[in-house]
Amino acid sequence: MSLLVKAQREGSTIARVTPESAGWRHVGFSAHRLARDQVLHVHDAARESCIVVLTGVVSIEVGGQRFSSIGARNSVFEDAAPYALYLPPNLRATVHAERDAEIGVASAPANGRYGMRLIEPSQMKRSVRGKGLNTRYVCDILPQTEPAESLLVVEVRTPGGHASSYPPHKHDADNIPLESALEETYYHRLNPPQGFAFQRVYTDSRDIDESMAVEDHDVVMVPRGYHPVVVPYGYDSYYLNVMAGPQRVWHFKNDPAHEWIMTRDA
Repeated sequence: MSLLVKAQREGSTIARVTPESAGWRHVGFSAHRLARDQVLHVHDAARESCIVVLTGVVSIEVGGQRFSSIGARNSVFEDAAPYALYLPPNLRATVHAERDAEIGVASAPANGRYGMRLIEPSQMKRSVRGKGLNTRYVCDILPQTEPAESLLVVEVRTPGGHASSYPPHKHDADNIPLESALEETYYHRLNPPQGFAFQRVYTDSRDIDESMAVEDHDVVMVPRGYHPVVVPYGYDSYYLNVMAGPQRVWHFKNDPAHEWIMTRDA
C-alpha cells in the first residue's frame, strides 16, 4: 500500500485517512472544501477531534453553543495562525460555511476527559525553526502543552528551495524521553497550486523506503520512519501535521547519518 493519498479534485471531501485505511491505531484526518452555505458534520463516539479552519469563514454549532464568523485567512500561506475547535468524543459539531472555506479535521482515541473549546489564533505559539535553506515557519495549533488526550496538531510553512522536517527525524519507538511512538499525517498545500514537493519516508532497515512527489491537497501517511520534505525553487509549501500515539508527547530522533547538519554552522 502506498503511503501517498491523492486528493480528490471534485466534491466536498478532499482526502480522508482513517485508522482502518492506514492500517494503524491512532490518527485520523480528513480535509474538506465547503462552498458558501454548505454544511459539514463532525462526530465520533470514541475519538476526540480538532477542527481547523484552514481558510474561509465558518460558524460552528456544538453542544447548544454557536461560534460565529470563525476564520480569517484567505490562504494557508498567509503569515497568520488559524482558528480551531477542540471537540471531545460523542459531541456533534455542525460547521456551516459563511463563505467558501477549507476545513481540516484531525482525530484520535479519547475518553472525554476534556471539554469542547475554541482555540483562537492568539493562543497558538508561532516560531521559526532551522536556519539557512532549512528555515521554516511553525504554528502549534494543539501542542502537548495544551489539553487533549491523544492529538497533536501543528502547521508548517516552508519557502521554495528549502528542506523541511529536516534533518530527517523519526518518532516510532516507545523510548521516552529519547523518542516517542507517534503516527503522523502530512496534508500538503503548494503555492502556486500547480507545484509539487518531494517527501521520503524510510526506516533504518529500509523495510519502508518510499519517495513521493506530492501535489496540492495530497496526504502522506507516516506510520514509522524518517520523513523529510524538500520543496523546489519557485513554489512554497504548507503542511498540516496530525500526530497521535500511546503517549501524548513528541520526542524525536534524527537520522544519525544526517545529524551533522545540525552543527555545520554552529
